Amino acid sequence: MGSAPPSLPLRWLRSLPAHVVNGLSVALGIGVLHAVFQALAGPHAAQLAMAGAVCASLADLPATVRRGWHRVLAAGLLGVLAAALVAWLQPHPAALGLGVVGIGFAATLALAWGPRAAPVSFAAVLALVFAMGVPAEAAPPPVRLGWNLLGALCYLPWSIASATLLQRHYGRLALASALTAAARLLSLRAGDIEAPPPGPGDTASMRDWTQGEASLAERLQAARDLLFPAARRAGMQRDIAILLRLVDLRDLFLATRLDLDLLGNDAAGTAMRRGIAASLRHMASTLELAGLAVSSGKAMPADRLAALLQGDVLGASRLPAGDARLRLQPALTSRLQRLAAEVAEIDALLSGGPPPALPLQHGELRAFVGPEGWPLAVLRQQLSLRAPALRHALRTGLALGCAYLAARALPWASHPWWVVLSVAVVLRGNLEQTLQRRNARVLGTLAGCALVLLLAPLASPLLLGLAFTVAVGLAHGFVNVRYAVTAAAGAVMALLQSHAADPAAGFAVAERMADTLLGAGLGWLFSYVLPSWERRSVPQAVERVVQALRSYAGLALAGDATAPLAQRLARRQAYDTLAALAAAVQRSEVEPRHVRLPTGELMALLDHGLRLMAHLSVIRLMIRHRSDDLRGEPATAALRQASDAVQAWLDLDAPPPDGGQPPPAHGLDQLPAEDLASAALPWLVRRLQVSVFDASQVAGAARAARQRLQAG
Repeated sequence: MGSAPPSLPLRWLRSLPAHVVNGLSVALGIGVLHAVFQALAGPHAAQLAMAGAVCASLADLPATVRRGWHRVLAAGLLGVLAAALVAWLQPHPAALGLGVVGIGFAATLALAWGPRAAPVSFAAVLALVFAMGVPAEAAPPPVRLGWNLLGALCYLPWSIASATLLQRHYGRLALASALTAAARLLSLRAGDIEAPPPGPGDTASMRDWTQGEASLAERLQAARDLLFPAARRAGMQRDIAILLRLVDLRDLFLATRLDLDLLGNDAAGTAMRRGIAASLRHMASTLELAGLAVSSGKAMPADRLAALLQGDVLGASRLPAGDARLRLQPALTSRLQRLAAEVAEIDALLSGGPPPALPLQHGELRAFVGPEGWPLAVLRQQLSLRAPALRHALRTGLALGCAYLAARALPWASHPWWVVLSVAVVLRGNLEQTLQRRNARVLGTLAGCALVLLLAPLASPLLLGLAFTVAVGLAHGFVNVRYAVTAAAGAVMALLQSHAADPAAGFAVAERMADTLLGAGLGWLFSYVLPSWERRSVPQAVERVVQALRSYAGLALAGDATAPLAQRLARRQAYDTLAALAAAVQRSEVEPRHVRLPTGELMALLDHGLRLMAHLSVIRLMIRHRSDDLRGEPATAALRQASDAVQAWLDLDAPPPDGGQPPPAHGLDQLPAEDLASAALPWLVRRLQVSVFDASQVAGAARAARQRLQAG
């Protein structure tokens, strides 16, 4: 067992979100380095060194030490290379314009490696902007680049030291954030259960659920990336055990929606729905308290869920004798109690209970950590005009080049790089994110300019320097949380920096606002150049969803308890593909009407795909907890038959089975007469039958969506 990282010395930091702690760390590092460089080499050298340090700090995000210093070093070096190219071309404006195009293209193409490459990619663009802001006569290029490189290299040990100190804290905050997201998702499910049934075509609740699912998935992955690599360190078993419980809870969240349509909407059915919703809200509040306990380091009060773990929580006494729903009530109660038991396990772990043995070894846990490295094969896959990454890179390079030329032609073009920067931060890979960034950039810049006008009368170098350092931290910490804050902080940084370079010129507030409006407009307009509409990639996304569901169903229905790693990997892949398709549907809603996706068919695919995932989770739990009752040949044969049927339905390259006629849906009259507690096999058979039905609906929706996409 390795030694644990040092504990966080400042307890008050525990109450702050991870992005705020990270912003404070970066701001402190930049502030310290700026003071050291200014004291040793003067303000001009300090400004050049800070350009390199700020570019390197873009990649200083909550991560393991190994991942963190690799990315920080890559961002710093890429920034220095971009600055070197600008310094070489700066005496030749036309050549510099071509350089701007080339840097924008190359930096954006790096996004082919995914979100992890975003900070490193933007470091090159920011270095380009910083280098353009340094007058050519200020210092020879080798001197400028030497200070840039020194600033980036000096920030690296700060990054390593802060990551070492904060890594355990970041892991706990990521776990707390995942618990909070799970609580919100469970509360959302409770609201859906109590709400009136949606009308035809009403997909609002489905959209809310998929957005909540995406948020939970993102936070679960962030927690995996921080906790799983540290599995061998002392004191990490409890946090990892909680995270694994939370990952399994995600299945049970989905299962809470199953069979509720059989309850009806009469008084008794409505009362049962309310009982389920109240139970879910109680569990959600427990998870929310668990998140607070993890972040604060305090133990939770025990036995919060004792009432849910026993007794009738659905009010079955309200049902008259002979009501078919009486046969369903034990299954719903058992499902709720299983969910409550899993939440209670998290509760117990936080109340001081001993951590259980982890179901996966250290090497197996690492299989769930996000990818690292920069394989060239990923880049080669994007070298096609149909590839979204290449189209976005070409679009961005052209947009930055046009922004540079337009800025030079403006009558107020004393800071042409401001227009370039505005275009770079507004123009995203899809129209939805571009519109969000455009609005946040304009509003944030207006707020930042107003703040500078309030600071200007003070004219205190110390106060303005402090404001600059705080702005660095805010811009860094909120970039992926609330970009309007980052835009406001960026405006403060830019105006204070230009004022420090030329105090006699005052604060160029009007120019900053005009350049932001122009850059935001150009970024928005260029989003229609070589567009990557969602219709281009969604057919492949549909294929991936169906294939992932097929693979997971094959493993879940095999009844093989000896392959937990394969099951977990397949389950995560299925969740990831469903989330990617849901995100594409959401992004398409702001695209031009003639290229929008067939929402109805894709939402049906998502709905039945999530239902199939829920069925599979219930089946896995039944096999795990009722293994003695389901060990014989009848259960094995039922599982094998259902698995073959699901595989046949989800094979989109083959004709659908049974002539395409889906199996019948199962209502109350098909519920087993036996009680779940005394006879598990009939209930397993029923669950397998409804799984086959939802698999047929997945296949039907996928084929319908594919036809609509091909016809459009």
